[in-house]
Amino acid sequence: MPEVRIIAKNFMDMVASMPAMKLDKLYENGFICEAILRSLPPLAKKYVLQLLHIDQPVSARLFAEWVLPDGLSKHKVAIDRLVQLRVFVEALDRKNEKTYKVNSTYQRSLQQLLVHGGTLPRESMPSNITVRLPTLEDLETYALEQWECFLLQLVSPSHADKTLNISSSLMKVFQRRLLSQRDREAPKLTESGFQFLLMDTNAQLWYIIREYISNSEERGVDAGDLISFMLELSFHAIGEAYNINTLTDFQRNIIKDLADLGLVKLQQGRKESWFIPTKLATNLSVSFTESSSRKEGFVVVETNFRVYAYSTSKLHCEILRLFSRVEYQLPNLIVGAITKETLYNAFDNGITADQIVSFLRQNAHPRVAQRIPAVPDNVTDQIRLWESDINRVEMTEAYYYDEFPSRDVFEGACDCAREWNGLLWEDSKKMLLVVKSEVHSYVRDFLRRQK
Repeated sequence: MPEVRIIAKNFMDMVASMPAMKLDKLYENGFICEAILRSLPPLAKKYVLQLLHIDQPVSARLFAEWVLPDGLSKHKVAIDRLVQLRVFVEALDRKNEKTYKVNSTYQRSLQQLLVHGGTLPRESMPSNITVRLPTLEDLETYALEQWECFLLQLVSPSHADKTLNISSSLMKVFQRRLLSQRDREAPKLTESGFQFLLMDTNAQLWYIIREYISNSEERGVDAGDLISFMLELSFHAIGEAYNINTLTDFQRNIIKDLADLGLVKLQQGRKESWFIPTKLATNLSVSFTESSSRKEGFVVVETNFRVYAYSTSKLHCEILRLFSRVEYQLPNLIVGAITKETLYNAFDNGITADQIVSFLRQNAHPRVAQRIPAVPDNVTDQIRLWESDINRVEMTEAYYYDEFPSRDVFEGACDCAREWNGLLWEDSKKMLLVVKSEVHSYVRDFLRRQK
């Protein structure tokens, strides 16, 4: 989905927007440098590795010779991203030509990591202390259940199985762009909120983490320290236990929030307590092309507009409620119907026909996903037709003029409205005029001058 790449870019833009001194401090950590390297476009990764052991600046002209003419656009994107992240430092040589050099702090840290290896600030705990650790399958189930519970609290708190301990102020941060609320009305999912639900889990994770970091200053947390800890966390081993006592007070507060999101699992022993990273945590330092995979679909749409969703997820049920009428729910089956009324309600909430059709196609059950089309044409065509019915009439505030004293005055008023691009309708025979409300003052002033 296109939104996924936008979110990844925006997160790295947050890193790039940090002051130079904070970035250099961040790059003192070799694992952070590797995480940044993983996030770069393929050509940018190649440039970093080629220059990693070169201490002299390289001219921009020489760089351009490394690619064929049809690769210049990718070359420009790669260089721009490296400069934005201060992985490359841009300068001018004696001939006033542009040169690039790897940031010395980044270069030194990555060299040391690649040549000598790196050691995390904490080691996993011995098995004789942590006797019963969850299996990788149990851990993945836990992470997805926590994540679904978190999303349900964002979208439909009444349907969540349990209440997470995330503070109300922090929950509002996450809801800010996903929900809209008018006076005395229940919160409604925004267009961005619906797009958020359509994303895969990893893209949703990056969105939430980005919001979490963006608002860190409001909680008195340094964004640089937060980014550093989260990217470092992604290099821990899935399923291994790490002593919470090795964390600072700041990191302990963060780890509790991450546990609510399903990134880590907290456990308490007789004397010690520990956290266990899940697959969601390790995805933080992996690019979307490496981590995103297509989930198996669950939706079957029939030509009679009936919808069958083979899922046990309450979240899937709430998503279907956004544009269909859920008639009944069995332990592993949700049965509903797409109707004109449910779609009109979805359109009123800012959901578009293309988004609904895209969701149905991308989540098509394997039995129907291979057929063309996966969603019947009569269903997709009707969804778009019902949307066009709503958009057929556009409401515009306007002013109506009549009883002009003369045709010259009428035509002058029309010309005035045209000049300000505000003429909506005119009847030259009856000398009637309708103009946009924003140009009413100009037409009124014109008429007053004619008296």
